[in-house]
Amino acid sequence: MSDRFRIRTMSRDEVAIAVDWAAAEGWNPGLHDAECFRAADPEGFLAGLLDDEPVATICVVRYGGTFGFLGLYIVKPSQRGKGFGWKLWNAGLQHLRGRTIGLDGVVAQQANYRRSGFRFMHRNIRYVRRGGVDVADDPDIAPLSSLPIEALNAYDSAIFGADRLAFLRCWIRQPQSVALGVRRGGRLSGYAVMRRARSGFKIGPLFADDEHLADALFTRLAARIPGDASLYLDVPEANVPALDLARRHGMTIVFETARMYAGPPVAVPVDRVFGVTTFELG
Repeated sequence: MSDRFRIRTMSRDEVAIAVDWAAAEGWNPGLHDAECFRAADPEGFLAGLLDDEPVATICVVRYGGTFGFLGLYIVKPSQRGKGFGWKLWNAGLQHLRGRTIGLDGVVAQQANYRRSGFRFMHRNIRYVRRGGVDVADDPDIAPLSSLPIEALNAYDSAIFGADRLAFLRCWIRQPQSVALGVRRGGRLSGYAVMRRARSGFKIGPLFADDEHLADALFTRLAARIPGDASLYLDVPEANVPALDLARRHGMTIVFETARMYAGPPVAVPVDRVFGVTTFELG
């Protein structure tokens, strides 16, 4: 059977298939994630095909010259246990050879990732609440589209740990989304994006210089959702004020991953990460 299996870069449609598989696994991706994921690095999505039919996927997106992120590692349920995933995993690591690699690993796979050289950094916890909130106007909060993309990219790169301009251009303009920035002292001091997901809405990223700015962005976004909709936020456990924000707004835990790295960890100021952008791409 091995001679019927091959690995190649995914087409645009196959990236959408991978995101559909992620939805089937219960990861609740955004409705328009596929296009923005691919914009980050079109060569960073690999498919394993058996007789030309996709049976396994992985994304191994390159950021800058030294960092990469691994996600969407899924084998079609009917093809598990046959070695296809392992072959694709090794091809993905080869694609990112020489770089520090990050991933957000589900609990069931964390031991396997450790065996491949990944080390635990911290938990990321998915919180959910239902319904919007009432919020007062804040003149310092504005649509990100009104702010220079260069300022956003510089702010984001300092927190994310790498340049991802191509991804950002798509992410903040995707359909069914709201993207806001907050300024203090005339400079960008935080931003957040909320997008429609397969279930409810997701905020990610939520980056801010302090918990007050993060709360202002969160409440402004939460005020935009229907009263009975679910709102999700993925919070790094290492940021205690971020956990407090989630609890203060009546959010409860539904899921968790582990941020893990192979190679030197990226210097992320986790105290400014109140919401992870996406478990698939970092």
